[in-house]
Amino acid sequence: MTPDQMRDASLLELFSLEAEAQTQVLSTGLLALERNPIQADQLEACMRAAHSLKGAARIVGVDAGVSVAHVMEDCLVSAQEGRLYLRPEHIDALLQGTDFLMRIATPGNQVGEQDIAAYVALMEQLIGSPGAVAAGVVLPRVEPSLLPMAELQLEAPRVEPEPQVPPFEMPQEVLQETLQEASVATPQKGKKLAEGGERVLRVTAERLNSLLDLSSKSLVEIQRLKPYLATLQRLKRMQSNGLRALENLNGHLKEQVLGLEALEALEDARRLLAESQQLLIEKTAELDEFGWQASQRAQVLYDTALACRMRPFADVLVGQVRMVRDLGRSLGKQVRLEVEGEKTQVDRDVLEKLEAPLTHLLRNAVDHGIETPEQRLLAGKPAEGLIRLRASHQAGLLVLELSDDGNGVDLERVRQSIVERQLSPAETAAQLSEEELLTFLFLPGFSLRDKVTEVSGRGVGLDAVQHMVRQLRGAVQLEQVAGQGSRFHLEVPLTLSVVRSLVVEVGEEAYAFPLAHIERMCDLEPDDIVQLEGRQHFWHEGRHVGLVAASQLLQRPAGQNNESTLKVVVIRERDAVYGVAVERFIGERTLVVLPLDDRLGKVQDISAGALLDDGSVVLIVDVEDMLRSVDKLLNTGRLERIARHNRHQAETARKRILVVDDSLTVRELQRKLLLNRGYDVAVAVDGMDGWNALRSEDFDLLITDIDMPRMDGIELVTLLRRDNRLQSLPVMVVSYKDREEDRRRGLDAGADYYLAKASFHDDALLDAVVELIGGARA
Repeated sequence: MTPDQMRDASLLELFSLEAEAQTQVLSTGLLALERNPIQADQLEACMRAAHSLKGAARIVGVDAGVSVAHVMEDCLVSAQEGRLYLRPEHIDALLQGTDFLMRIATPGNQVGEQDIAAYVALMEQLIGSPGAVAAGVVLPRVEPSLLPMAELQLEAPRVEPEPQVPPFEMPQEVLQETLQEASVATPQKGKKLAEGGERVLRVTAERLNSLLDLSSKSLVEIQRLKPYLATLQRLKRMQSNGLRALENLNGHLKEQVLGLEALEALEDARRLLAESQQLLIEKTAELDEFGWQASQRAQVLYDTALACRMRPFADVLVGQVRMVRDLGRSLGKQVRLEVEGEKTQVDRDVLEKLEAPLTHLLRNAVDHGIETPEQRLLAGKPAEGLIRLRASHQAGLLVLELSDDGNGVDLERVRQSIVERQLSPAETAAQLSEEELLTFLFLPGFSLRDKVTEVSGRGVGLDAVQHMVRQLRGAVQLEQVAGQGSRFHLEVPLTLSVVRSLVVEVGEEAYAFPLAHIERMCDLEPDDIVQLEGRQHFWHEGRHVGLVAASQLLQRPAGQNNESTLKVVVIRERDAVYGVAVERFIGERTLVVLPLDDRLGKVQDISAGALLDDGSVVLIVDVEDMLRSVDKLLNTGRLERIARHNRHQAETARKRILVVDDSLTVRELQRKLLLNRGYDVAVAVDGMDGWNALRSEDFDLLITDIDMPRMDGIELVTLLRRDNRLQSLPVMVVSYKDREEDRRRGLDAGADYYLAKASFHDDALLDAVVELIGGARA
């Protein structure tokens, strides 16, 4: 690329950046002028934005941009001077000119001369007839993001744009300076800063994540100074004690007659010890001061890095006010969007993921909620419908409330649609409550529209909203009052980079439960735990809550707990509530989320990792995934009971044996023999079933057959020996095959004992079990 081509490419990039910023100013200002066409400050801002774009387009030689910006500027100047009163048709045309300018400035877009001429002619007719649109000229209404160039091919004579001056030759040093100025443009496409806003440097999300990761690790590294400082403090005390001991020794020696050399040696020892103590005092104070300052700097660095990821909620609203206005007009409705909490700070990743669901909800409110002006007037409402969007912080969450003053949800129409779609029998549907009826609106494919339109009818709106909100580990609820409107309540994390969590101990390892999913923490007395339908429960807020062991869910060995109470974390995900028993509460921590390596795939019940203050690793629990694991254990009947006993009782617990055999007769025979001898026995019907049991429960011995469907015994033993947690588990093979090569094959796979069924008898089995794991009691 030649220097001239490089210069031209750079200038076009500058023009594109400026167009993104200035068109945002135009959109905001024009929507304000639609409500009050004589606002001087908004007229001035819009005129200056159009003027700036005209000059920028002229510099880079984009004639189409000059022509469009010029007629827009003429229109706005006429309004400023009182020669033109801006009516809705003028605002429509100016907004479409704004979209036109953005398309012209976007690389790769082809804009025809006929389109430019048609738009210029239309604007000149509008400026020339301020009271109404010229006869026969119809201005198409389209959404700004979907404006096709073909829709601007109106029947009008071509008007030549004003004479263009050739682009001036910008010196290289001036170009570089200009490029540096342009680099402080906008954080991301569509999220642009208005004039007078703060300067924002464009930084990739990966670099921000790296900065946050490094800053969090710096906090951890600073903590390593604490033990050194504590050691120095202890050494200082030891030296003080040593100096006092030396003084005591000196007092006792005064009664003795010492030689000159002994006295000099004693004095040297006192002097050296005093000097070393003074030096130690000084250096300890310096290290203490350095550690405090370093800790403060690391904290400021961490807070600043975290703040770099946060953006005002207003960033997600760019274009939404315009979209609501344009969609309402296309449906023959008058709609206004009011926003509260625009400055609420939210993680940029969360904002990006919120844009689509918010767009769905806003379009849904305009299409389904707000009535036509005639209907609203008949109902005693203002002709203009109102949609309110409020953002706020609450307990580490971003809370969004989107409400409208429309007609609400037709519950009878919902009930009818449920029956028509065969989602529920008519008798059952007739008894559904309002809350239950509203949940059907979130089902895939469910819609109250009989016909598919460009706006709705496909049944993907609220289903998509719920899916995207759940991906953010959030929740969405719908409330409505017939004839008065609907309200959506969304809760999502403020950031995906940092999570406030409760850190607990499970199997002598640290795990973190996000506070957003914790209902409460409690200490359960043994008498608080009841058996209900064969499962353990406890009473919580007027309902029985199931109790599960975190060690079983996370596949960790159950730790020893000498306390009389049971530590329980009550977790909730929508309607699902369970108590998870842990060994110890470590405390609340703010953790920087460290994503797991992609090569690990999805780790069951775990969403990410983090570092604690001491540098140790903690795994962050995926609560939604964990609740699915609980349901799976319940459905398979493998949910373990939590033992309510102390260390002495744990030491005398019965040993557990897993019997895997596809023969019901053999399986039951072995089970009864072992049960009668005092062992705790579980059974599995084949190798696959046995492998799943081994991964979810703890056993002292595996007894398996070889020939089984889905997974044979050799494959099962091979998998077991490759698993770090299970590789030391004793294994006995009981098989009809009694040949030496069969025996060798089983032992080579990793079995500890091989017993042939042909020579099988009661004592042989039980003796082998005792030989491998001892008696039934630990």
